[in-house]
Amino acid sequence: MQDYEPIDLFPSCNVGTECFGAHAKPPIGRQWFHGLPFAIGADPALCFIGFDASNNRPLSIPIARTARHVLFLHAMLESKILEGGPIGCVVAHYVFRYDPQSAIGNRQSEIRFPIRERFEIGAIPMEWGQMTFRAQSDRKHSLEPRDAGSWNQTGYRMCEVHQGAPKHYYIWAWKNPQPNLPIESLTIEPGGDRFLIAAITLGHVDEWPFPRRGARDVKITLKQAADANKPFQMEVEVNRGVAAYPYALPARSADEFIADPFRGWGEPLNTRSSPAYVKIAATPSATVTVKHANEELAKVNWGELERRGKIETARAQIEIVNRGRNWVHVTVVDDETRKPIPCRVHFRSPEGIPYQPHGFHNHVNSNLNSWHRDVGGDVRLGQITYAYIDGTCQGWLPRGEVIVEAVRGFEYEPLRVKSRIEPGQRELTLHLRRWTNMNARRWFSGDTHVHFLGTQGAHREAQAEDLNVVNLLQSQWGHLFTNLEDWIGKPSVSDDGKTIVYCAQENRQHILGHLSLLGLKAPVMPIGSGGPGEAEMGGTLETTMSHWADACHAQGGTVILPHLPNPNGEPAALVATGRADAVEMLHRYMYGHSEYYRYLNCGYRLPLVGGTDKMSSEVAVGICRTYVQLPADEPFTYDNWCKALRAGRTFLSSGPLVSFTVNGARIGDTVRLTGNGGTVEVEATAECVFPIHCLQIVQEGRVVAETEEAKGARRLHLKARLKVERHTWLAARCAGPTYTALPPSDPWGARGGFAHTSPIYLAVGDDWRMFDQETAQYMLTLIEGSLTYIRETALHEPDDHAMHHHGERDHLAYLERPFHEAAEAIHRRMHQLVIPH
Repeated sequence: MQDYEPIDLFPSCNVGTECFGAHAKPPIGRQWFHGLPFAIGADPALCFIGFDASNNRPLSIPIARTARHVLFLHAMLESKILEGGPIGCVVAHYVFRYDPQSAIGNRQSEIRFPIRERFEIGAIPMEWGQMTFRAQSDRKHSLEPRDAGSWNQTGYRMCEVHQGAPKHYYIWAWKNPQPNLPIESLTIEPGGDRFLIAAITLGHVDEWPFPRRGARDVKITLKQAADANKPFQMEVEVNRGVAAYPYALPARSADEFIADPFRGWGEPLNTRSSPAYVKIAATPSATVTVKHANEELAKVNWGELERRGKIETARAQIEIVNRGRNWVHVTVVDDETRKPIPCRVHFRSPEGIPYQPHGFHNHVNSNLNSWHRDVGGDVRLGQITYAYIDGTCQGWLPRGEVIVEAVRGFEYEPLRVKSRIEPGQRELTLHLRRWTNMNARRWFSGDTHVHFLGTQGAHREAQAEDLNVVNLLQSQWGHLFTNLEDWIGKPSVSDDGKTIVYCAQENRQHILGHLSLLGLKAPVMPIGSGGPGEAEMGGTLETTMSHWADACHAQGGTVILPHLPNPNGEPAALVATGRADAVEMLHRYMYGHSEYYRYLNCGYRLPLVGGTDKMSSEVAVGICRTYVQLPADEPFTYDNWCKALRAGRTFLSSGPLVSFTVNGARIGDTVRLTGNGGTVEVEATAECVFPIHCLQIVQEGRVVAETEEAKGARRLHLKARLKVERHTWLAARCAGPTYTALPPSDPWGARGGFAHTSPIYLAVGDDWRMFDQETAQYMLTLIEGSLTYIRETALHEPDDHAMHHHGERDHLAYLERPFHEAAEAIHRRMHQLVIPH
């Protein structure tokens, strides 16, 4: 016997598809809804049983068989609810009559069931918010396309799920209280409303036809290496139920995860197809099908899987891993003060299935790229999604063993341990221990380069990362403008004064370069110039980075060259004219290092800062940050922070905390040596919450002193004596093996695990000065290239067709002026040093 058996209603059909409207095309013939079979009439002219005020005579349909459930595919074709009519009006009665020979004794011979609007039946079309209380939609809940779809649906795709609202029919399942008695007939007693019955199906299996238990976690392990090693493209289908997106599970075991010395900073993303997990809600008779790129790998019965817990097929092992769950309130406290502290948290089962707090994401944007999609206060570092909390959160945690992780920047010991959730447990308290306090030593951290967060979100994430300053930069990206709504022209300061968010600007030009303008009191426009990708299609070149820098300085602001050196056009001109207050590194790529060293060697004082260029949820705010040291007698304010930054009292860090002195002088100082120079004593220390391998002293780009620890250490110290015979500079830097090598489990790419100080300058005999003719020529070539772009490539509006923002009549002269100033400044230095040019 079939588990679900459609009834032949064709002899009783009296209306066709026109009852839905002249051009409607409802599904007819053999159909499957929620994995259940229904037989609708195949003739569009005669496929439904219809009732209305003129056709309201009872209709009897023979059944003559037993059934546990009777499923009706039906719909109202009109409703008075939106006219103020009542809810729950009886549309009809469905009368179930049993075989009289079987219905003897105390058994009922007839059951008369009222069919009420918005209970057992609903109207088509259904108005939003008018779902039925008992009947099911003809459409299942579904998933949005995972990695494709209409541009118009971009925002909806992030919801991941799509509600299965009724389109043509409702399905109501009647549970037979006497399943062993044959149902002789079914009589439809209409009440005068216009409705139809499309199909009736009998259920013969002992189950409710629709899932009633919530989704359960299912682990999928592919047994064959050829399957397991394929890039992740797993799909899971459930015919009588639903499945969420499957996700790859971590490749490492729980014990390996906890023992990782880089705990707190994510883990490598498993890009393979196994192991994986998926959440499934289904009926016992459902079939679960596992596929990879449309190739079927395994197929199992859900009821059997529930009974056995684990099923092995030729190519897969499929296992339900739920052990029960509790709704738990979590508090993370400072181990010293015992007060809740903002931080980021991650919770997972031993298998690696995430259980993030309610209101946060288990997988940000389905583990896809999240550019301009910073949602929900989350960050994903490789495999792990973290939630930013204020110190408290709540949500489901699995019973039994659970892995908990709590992290707060670089100055707290990251917590990653196994805990237990017992049946009935509703509270969990975690402790974070501060191992150092940089603020107490007058070092205040900041991220010079953040996009797309809102002001309040930036406060929350900065506090959770123990970050003092966030420079939130409005900008232009082609035809997209971002963060303009956050602009207030002054700092936003937290109540305790420890966190500052300042919305400023990153102005951008695709050839000449980008410029971060910090501390603006008024916008500097235009934000982008010169066409795609930084400005609009067909856009003209309206200004230069130098003019942006001048406008920023006129307001008392600070000018940063971000992600040095690229785009590498105008940075040389800004450096030559002293318009750049500092340069920013994002990564440990040596190209950026060599460019920075090049300018220092040519005698330009350039403080070094760290920023993230955060544009997605794959980057934690402040994961590359600037530590700025303020004098003891100056309070922590945004203006004082920027002033000390411009003075070079900085080091950048993506983990290590560095101290560095030369003859006792601190970062940013100038050490003066008399005569022919002499020997200086340098001392540096680096400490970190994860292993570092080398600490180096760099002079003019060359490593002149170094200490290494091959196995990695939490603390490195270096003291050396160096001979100095001419003007020079020294800086300290630290990172992984040989400085340039990335750690094996670095989930943030080259942003991770390094630190670099601004220089200490050493002047021999007179004021500090350095010059490098090769660099000077390099700068002049870049100036020539920028002028060539302005004159021969950039788009321009004829002067007699436009009044530009600067108000000058000769627009080309306005654009070229800073480059001529820069070339003159370089030639002037060459002339002073009697260098031919």
